[in-house]
Parts: sequence; structure tokens; C-alpha cells
Amino acid sequence: MKRLAIVALIATAGCSTVPPTNVHQPMTARPAPRMEVAGVNGSIYQSATSRPLFEDRRARFVGDTMTITIAENTTASKKSNNKLDRSSSNEASISSMTRLPGQSALGLDLNTSTANAFEGKGDAANNNVFSGSITVTVIDVMPNGNLLVSGEKQLSIGEEMEFVRISGVINPSFVDFSNTIESSKVADARIEYKSSGQIAEGQFMGWMARFFLNVLPF
Repeated sequence: MKRLAIVALIATAGCSTVPPTNVHQPMTARPAPRMEVAGVNGSIYQSATSRPLFEDRRARFVGDTMTITIAENTTASKKSNNKLDRSSSNEASISSMTRLPGQSALGLDLNTSTANAFEGKGDAANNNVFSGSITVTVIDVMPNGNLLVSGEKQLSIGEEMEFVRISGVINPSFVDFSNTIESSKVADARIEYKSSGQIAEGQFMGWMARFFLNVLPF
């Protein structure tokens, strides 16, 4: 049994795992069954799956889908410069002391001077570009009509797995007639692009190195 456990552990260590996510769960939902109107179903018309003739196809029920166009382009920069100079000088002397104790201090001169200087500079810049499209599912309808959506797209390229995930709250009035909305109009948006595989694992520090990095004080 011990040998089987060791073999299983080695086998699973080489397999890619699904990276954790912060998007709203679940990432899909089954539509609720619709009420059937008795006596109107025929060979073609079914009240449970029908839609009005002049109704648009924009999502508004749990289980409906819509397409989100991801067009995120963020640029941030920060620059700081601090400089501090401080200097001081003190002089003291004892020229004469008459009929007072401490005659040995006559002619004592005291000169002190201090100088402090500090200069600090810092630059930070961040530039992110993320574009694409993904179809999500309505997982909840809020009392005011807003839609909570979530979705995932998985891409397998060789031994690497790519995961694109997104979730957020959508105002149905922002959805166009092609049932598409831009990611900039999604409230509380959570957009992820993660990968799993040998290349992704090579970007992380090993567990033993992390252990010694946290334990050693130097």
C-alpha cells in the first residue's frame, strides 16, 4: 500500500492542476423550467421553450448566455524624488573666570558641527493589455434586474492549459442587440488569465526554497 501511495504521489506531481480562481461561483447555471400552458402545445409549438416573435435575444434569465468583449488596457506610472539637507554649527568658549571655582576651564574652546543629508528616488510603472472575447452565463438575477454573470474558457496548447475566466454584474440596458457587452461596462469585474503546466510551474519557487526563505532571518 505504501508503494502504491508513493507511485500515485509521483504521478500526480507531474500532472497539471487547475489554478485557483477568484471569480464568482458557480461559473455556469441551468435555466429554470418555464411554466407550461395547458392545452396550447402542438407538434411544433411548445410553450416551455417558445419565445415571443418580436422579442430580442438579449440575456435576462438565469441560464442565458451573452458575450463579453475583453478590451482592458491599463497604464499607471509613479515617480517620487525626496531630498533633505540639514546642517548645524555650535561654538563656545570660556575666556575668564574670576573668583569662581573651575579655574582649570579657562581658555577652553568648544566647536561642534553636524551635517545630515538624505536623498531618495523611486520610479514605478505598470502597463497591462488584455483583449479577447468570452461567452458567459447568467447565474443570478438581482431584484433590480441586474445580471450576475460568470464564465470560463479553457485552451489546451500542448502540455499547457490556459484558463480565461470572468465574472461581474451587468446592467441589461448596456447589452447591445447582438447580445454583446464590453468588459469596461461590467461592474465588479473579475478577469483572470492563468495557465497550468510545466512552463507555469517553472515560474514558481519550490516549496523547500520558500520554507527556508520564510524561516531564515537573513
